Amino acid sequence: MSTVSVRKTENDGYEGIKAAVDKVVEDLGGLERAVKPGFRVLVKPNFVAVPESRLSGAVTRWEVVLAVCEAVSACGGRPFVAESASVGAETEDVILFCGYNRLREAGIDVVDLKALKPVSVEVPGKLLGRVSTWQPVLDADAIISVPVMKTHDQLEITLGMKNLKGLITDADKKRFHRIGVAEGVCELTSLFRPALEIIDATWCQEGIGPVFGQQVHMGLVIGSFDLAACEAAAGKIMGYEPCEVPITAEASARGLGCADLSEIEIKGCRIEDVERRFVRAGEARLPGVPDSFRLISGPGTCTGCRNTAVTTLAGLENKERLAGKTLITGPCDRLPEGCGSHNTVCMGTCALETAGKAFGLKGDPGCPPYFLDAFEELLDV
Repeated sequence: MSTVSVRKTENDGYEGIKAAVDKVVEDLGGLERAVKPGFRVLVKPNFVAVPESRLSGAVTRWEVVLAVCEAVSACGGRPFVAESASVGAETEDVILFCGYNRLREAGIDVVDLKALKPVSVEVPGKLLGRVSTWQPVLDADAIISVPVMKTHDQLEITLGMKNLKGLITDADKKRFHRIGVAEGVCELTSLFRPALEIIDATWCQEGIGPVFGQQVHMGLVIGSFDLAACEAAAGKIMGYEPCEVPITAEASARGLGCADLSEIEIKGCRIEDVERRFVRAGEARLPGVPDSFRLISGPGTCTGCRNTAVTTLAGLENKERLAGKTLITGPCDRLPEGCGSHNTVCMGTCALETAGKAFGLKGDPGCPPYFLDAFEELLDV
């Protein structure tokens, strides 16, 4: 039976967070089963992009990562932190904004993978073929994924398995969204074989994640050696059944772990004592945007298109002119009722190649496109 530990932080300072991380590690029986003396251990946070604030729930807190690194050191491992931010984002900007210099000051390497020369590696499975990663990732004796708990605009939630996308280059990140993110993430999990997942669920994010959602304080740390079990439990705390989360369901189907909550032992806090239904991306509305406006993002939509669209929406003047209009990003082979050339625009190459060709809709190409021009076109239809 897989074990997941759920622990409350006593306070929001480093000592309170470290105590919770240490308790999670103790509940799991210690790190010794994954970290041997002398092991070089890659601790992988989520540095998606520079957030509005470091506690917005978009980026893993340095306090959680430092506590994990100290736990690795305590059993003889040699931790280092490595990550590449999302497509178009600068990793070093996130490092500086979110306080990761504190780890460097403590003598822990914090590596901007984008600054290194990539290497190609074959991936187990039928989908990805090969991906480009970096030598320090391949040389690590163990990988610990340390995501932040948040919703996702396409995949419902994003946790430790999807966090592994930061270990591949921007070109491959883009390719993921064209060929299937959930399946691709599971193949990456088989490639990198992370030994442990510890979730920063102190300050989380709901709504239009992974960057533009609303801050939620949960004050939790969650961990397991079984990543599917960890994400099934974390998803349940957020209000999702495992079958509702594409990556969790796919990982379970592939035998990458146990996602059956009845077969998972929960230590620490009971799920029912800490659960809180998170607002889902599809339920969130931006202030000032009419309810009749629709942003349609299919399962293959990349975060570049989806997040840029949301950012542009937030800063758009005359939002009332969006009433009754629909913007399509990503592949779309079926138009919602009421959509047509009189009120709908495609944005990006994927949308034009599917909905544009199939239904005669106009729009602007690009990967991602320039959304200010796109919205002007939308307002004119």
